Amino acid sequence: MRVLLLSFYFRPDLSAGAFRATALVKAIREVDPSTKIDVVTTLPNRYGSFSADALAIEQADGVIIRRIALPAHKSGMFDQSLAFWKFARQAQYLVRDQHYDLVFATSSRLMTAVLGAWVSSKRCVPLYLDLRDIFVDTIKDVLPKRTALFVKPLFDVLERWAVKRAEKVNLVSRGFSEYFESRYPQQKFSYYTNGIDDDFLTSQPVEQQVANHSLPLRVLYAGNIGEGQGLHAILPVLGKRLQGRIQFIVIGDGGRKDMLRAALELAGVSNVELLPPMARDQLIEEYKLADVLFLHLNNYDAFRKVLPSKLFEYAAMGKPIWAGVPGYSAEFVRAEVSNAAVFPPCNAVAAEQALGRLVIQDAPRKEFIKKFARGSICRELAKDILALAQD
Repeated sequence: MRVLLLSFYFRPDLSAGAFRATALVKAIREVDPSTKIDVVTTLPNRYGSFSADALAIEQADGVIIRRIALPAHKSGMFDQSLAFWKFARQAQYLVRDQHYDLVFATSSRLMTAVLGAWVSSKRCVPLYLDLRDIFVDTIKDVLPKRTALFVKPLFDVLERWAVKRAEKVNLVSRGFSEYFESRYPQQKFSYYTNGIDDDFLTSQPVEQQVANHSLPLRVLYAGNIGEGQGLHAILPVLGKRLQGRIQFIVIGDGGRKDMLRAALELAGVSNVELLPPMARDQLIEEYKLADVLFLHLNNYDAFRKVLPSKLFEYAAMGKPIWAGVPGYSAEFVRAEVSNAAVFPPCNAVAAEQALGRLVIQDAPRKEFIKKFARGSICRELAKDILALAQD
């Protein structure tokens, strides 16, 4: 059996999609070592401020990885669109004469799903989609109103075509169910979430550690700094309120980093340090130094349905989690994550109150880790993918 796996990101790039796709390739080979996998992806490009060496073509153990070089971008909508256009054209060229038994596409911003649908239709083979976001629902909040009104109908048509073309669709958040199941009642859906990578499983605390922290507390945020995270809407106010009590460390990059920096300067905030993206081994060391891990989504209706992938690695570290998240994410944290305090997004007063509910100590979350280890989740997803290919 031969499977084509399309993912805009793949390790060593830094993104939830890269880690998920990489773990899935490993899981498919573990479930059925006879399966051949062609991965078509990109050379590391998630952040302009982070680079990692990777081969354009890599082959080992029944897996061929072809990485497409993309032009540099700064996470803007226009330059990302150009980058994807090059990826799509090159991907179609690379697979033009190949035969596959199944196409699998993992997609956040929809267009990789559309590319998967296009390739599967040309090859007349089944398509399994893995959707990590509701792009059509999100663009109305993150794009300027006029732009969103213009492009939303187009993306709505593309989403309908891609989802209906798929034999099966996996959704990474149960919060997506109402949107997709009401729009596509004839489609088959599965719910294999994001999970905890092995890097974090080996970094969890073995036992509860006695608190011994002095002020200011070291609070760490690591991840994308974009409109969706809304750090520019919370950290200037929150940093000012908690001056002397909190030292924020923000690790990452994205389209709103300059806006965040400007807002911090305008507010006269001196207790927020901005650092560039870093490799995972370095990031884990920063996690270990932190007293509290901070998570935030912007105050948009679309984000009431999502489940941030960052939450899984945060929880694995055994640190207190301070989360400004709405909707399904808030429900998930309250139900599944111990020593975590939730507050409404962009509400600095509620955030300060939530901080007071945390116990500042490290403790293992053994049940959470058992339930959400990425290896186990990806093995179940791999079985589902291979079963579809064999039908």
